[in-house]
Amino acid sequence: MKVDLKQAFALTLKELRLKRGLSQQALADYCGLERVYISKLERGLSMPSIETIFKIAEVLGMKPSELVEQVEKTLNK
Repeated sequence: MKVDLKQAFALTLKELRLKRGLSQQALADYCGLERVYISKLERGLSMPSIETIFKIAEVLGMKPSELVEQVEKTLNK
């Protein structure tokens, strides 16, 4: 089943967050965001700004381009 961009970001974010053993609250705290916003991202209800992508990538220990590349891979599955 092909996913859209929001779903691809949602799936990728959740997978990466769980691999790093972070709760939604911990990720939100480290990024300076609200947990509810992280939840919306992971459910495909919101799309992050470029600033948010940079914040999330830093906390996940990756370059923003690597995060986008992961989303692209999920999108093309």
